[in-house]
Amino acid sequence: QVRLAESGGGLVQPGGSLRLSCAASGFTVSSYIMSWYRQAPGKERELVAVIRPYGGNTDYVDSVKGRFTISRDNAANTLYLQMNSLKPEDTAVYYCKVERSPFVYWGQGTQVTVRS
Repeated sequence: QVRLAESGGGLVQPGGSLRLSCAASGFTVSSYIMSWYRQAPGKERELVAVIRPYGGNTDYVDSVKGRFTISRDNAANTLYLQMNSLKPEDTAVYYCKVERSPFVYWGQGTQVTVRS
């Protein structure tokens, strides 16, 4: 049974940092495309970062390039999103996703709020 459990969200001041975790079970994180998405109030869910299997190539939405880093720990079977230099516009619920064709699985989300 595939399960994704995000954690690490919270309230942080602008310029601060957070590290989100996505603990996976029922599959191996290194073998599938895994992504972080976010959804702000009143907006559509958007792709933030993706990491591909095996070689681990990564891509980011332009707005977070140079500030966010997606990574995985194969031993812990966990996906991470390190977020630095946070801005108020980064405020959203953050979700991890795994693509196991033909299925897609989502976590429950974790709230990130950036404000003074």
